[in-house]
Amino acid sequence: MSTPYPFTAVVGMDDLRLALLLNAVSPAVGGVLVRGEKGTAKSTAVRALASLMPDVDVVGGCRFSCAPAAPDPACPDGPHEAGAGVARPTRMVELPVGASEDRLVGALDIERALAEGVKAFEPGLLADAHRGLLYVDEVNLLHDHLVDLLLDAAAMGASYVEREGVSVRHASRFLLVGTMNPEEGELRPQLLDRFGLTVEVAASRDPGLRVEVVRRRLAYDDDPAGFAARWAGEEAALRERIVAARELLPRVVLGDVALRQIAATCAAFEVDGMRADIVMARTATALAAWAGREEVTEEDVRQAALLALPHRRRRNPFDAPGLDESKLDETLDEFGGHDEPDGEPDPTDPDPTDPGPDPGPEGGPDGGGGGVPPQGSGPDRSDAAGSAPETGQAPVPAPGTGAEQQPARATEPFRTKMLSVPGLGEGAAGRRSRARTEHGRTTGARRPQGALTKLHLTATVQAAAPHQRARGRSGPGLVVRRDDMRQATREGREGNLVLFVVDASGSMAARKRMGAVKGAVLSLLLDAYQRRDKVGLITFRGKGAELALPPTSSVDAAAARLESLPTGGRTPLAQGLLKAQDVLRIERLRDPSRRPLLVVVTDGRATAAGSGDAFTPALRAARLHAAEGTAAVVLDCEAGPVRLGLAGTLARELGGSAVTLDELRAESIAGLVKDVRDVSATRRAA
Repeated sequence: MSTPYPFTAVVGMDDLRLALLLNAVSPAVGGVLVRGEKGTAKSTAVRALASLMPDVDVVGGCRFSCAPAAPDPACPDGPHEAGAGVARPTRMVELPVGASEDRLVGALDIERALAEGVKAFEPGLLADAHRGLLYVDEVNLLHDHLVDLLLDAAAMGASYVEREGVSVRHASRFLLVGTMNPEEGELRPQLLDRFGLTVEVAASRDPGLRVEVVRRRLAYDDDPAGFAARWAGEEAALRERIVAARELLPRVVLGDVALRQIAATCAAFEVDGMRADIVMARTATALAAWAGREEVTEEDVRQAALLALPHRRRRNPFDAPGLDESKLDETLDEFGGHDEPDGEPDPTDPDPTDPGPDPGPEGGPDGGGGGVPPQGSGPDRSDAAGSAPETGQAPVPAPGTGAEQQPARATEPFRTKMLSVPGLGEGAAGRRSRARTEHGRTTGARRPQGALTKLHLTATVQAAAPHQRARGRSGPGLVVRRDDMRQATREGREGNLVLFVVDASGSMAARKRMGAVKGAVLSLLLDAYQRRDKVGLITFRGKGAELALPPTSSVDAAAARLESLPTGGRTPLAQGLLKAQDVLRIERLRDPSRRPLLVVVTDGRATAAGSGDAFTPALRAARLHAAEGTAAVVLDCEAGPVRLGLAGTLARELGGSAVTLDELRAESIAGLVKDVRDVSATRRAA
């Protein structure tokens, strides 16, 4: 077994270390989500925590880690009698992103269950993690069906395995720790809320700290055991402090003033539900125990808010995490109980009739305050959906002059209907188009290819029934063999690749028109986030096209690129379509099962250097997409009394349809894309 990196040897990252230690003191806090850029030792710090956790007492020989003082009466290895157990180290179980459902919840031997009536159950990772830590690296890339199972186990404290009427249940209460890089996409809101605390980490810009990180890492790589031995004293002291804080925790008092501050803070930041209040209370109590105090202070409440609320106040994937600390301080002061209504006034308090200092230039203590995560040294982040306000209408240059306008602000996003691709795909699990998946409604049966994962009971019995006499059946049990097993085929939903090709030329520079276009694209990005799609963004203006954002699951990154998109110059429409073909060709090699949806945003007025025809090459490029069967829709941005209808012509060559800017509302555009898919399918069939 390899020697883990010592927790006390981690340089910096005070908030991350504090959040992990608070969970070691009080597992009821609910775990930690660590967000940060790649290469910031997120996984190293999490793995180092396991060695600091106190040992747990378990029933000897129980595969489900039952507590000897109160064993689970429904334990599959039970029943157990209460009594003395054996001590073992706390486990840290890692859940790989690509794990199967059976690996997570356990596997039931269906063949023995049918033939012998025996519940032969092999525990999964949820059983191994009971009364320990469950660590998910890159948790935002976890498949939806595994997320559903995690949510169920976290909510009920138990894992259920049910297959064809045979069920097994066992306790599963664990400390959930996840790490993620926000550039690769966000978490589902339900799973995000299950993490008690969240911290943002970033590499230090201090050369001295960076030197120390490298020095320690090289020393560890050269001699892991020797490096760990040098830090053994600090590790032992930290372990003893955790044990002492755990013993003190039941005696910590959470007073009424602190409770009012917690409730007021959660209400002020408009977090959903009551879980935030409970987590803040548990975190503040753990902070007091960690500091060796028996009473929660205002500073404990403040620190608890900075750790427990940032990820809960997000309203959509374009909102940056964080808290306005000036608003937090104002709320804590208001409900801090400094002036009790029945008590005597403090002579040092200011006159209550004094109006106080004049508000600052921002109009108040909240003015201009942006959400700031607990880490003051973290990278600056801005709200991708909140670009700077417009200061005035700049004159719009004539198309082709090459002048560049300031980015137009997007209109308010709106709700869209589902955009779906016709036919039956086999892409990654998602929530958009019909596809053959491991989860969903059963549509048929087939012989298993590899391990059996979903048994089709009726088809299995039908396959085994004709052979019962030849197999010498003599009892009530059915004689079932491996060849009789049938795999259920299921139909669910897949995620798609939505590739936007946006005209950013001078003909699109009118602010009102470009703002409406951006608002529509932002609405589709929100829909893509909810349906677990990948998105990409190509822009064309001036002399060529640019891949502004390679296909990614991070829709907030796409929104940020769209918001900052400048306009101006000529309209190289053909180059934009050809760039899209190159991107889709590469994506088909990387992910051949993910079907694309091409969304072209343009008025169709192609221009190029010189006096040549620029629209004909664009039509040829469109025919290439049609020949490859790429489903497409054109958002017609043409405006004015004279309309050439070029976007409609382009859409016909793409094998799709066009919609005008006046039809960009939810009902129109979503219905159009569905119709486009039907038109494309009909055209290919003809």
